[in-house]
Amino acid sequence: MQGSKLYVGNLTYSVTDKQLEELFSEYGEVKEVRVIERKGFGFVEMGSPEEAEKAMEALNETDFEGRTLRIDEARPPKPRSEYRPRY
Repeated sequence: MQGSKLYVGNLTYSVTDKQLEELFSEYGEVKEVRVIERKGFGFVEMGSPEEAEKAMEALNETDFEGRTLRIDEARPPKPRSEYRPRY
């Protein structure tokens, strides 16, 4: 794993940043947590790539709040185009 930021998918809409932070803190330092409201996913940044890998291996496809977590290494956001065509 290259980065320390994880994508966490299949979350219930009621999950909070604090709940995710508590879950992931068992596997190392949690630098940042961001749950995307009403979208069912979020991001967790761990202290190191090794901690991120450990958390991903331990938590991927486990049950959390009644849903099966889908965890993967976060991909960098796609650059937004300056030009948007009008239709």
